[in-house]
Amino acid sequence: MLEILGTIGGNILSLPGILGLALGMMTRKLWLGAMLGAAVGLLETLAFAHWQFGNVETLELSIGILVGVLAGTVGSAIRIKGATV
Repeated sequence: MLEILGTIGGNILSLPGILGLALGMMTRKLWLGAMLGAAVGLLETLAFAHWQFGNVETLELSIGILVGVLAGTVGSAIRIKGATV
């Protein structure tokens, strides 16, 4: 359980969370923000696995992509809400 929570917290504070949020804030389309966040989650996981899919754990990859999708979507929602104020 602690490993899962550590992986989620690490991804939120690492590239998928922060860069996913920033890339999501660059667009007003929710699906595009989610896709950009997912791409960051995938690339970050592969970068830490030395660019080999054999070194990637399924749990880390899925959590990285999920956090990236959520961060990108939240970034896009911030952009949409901020543009209407």
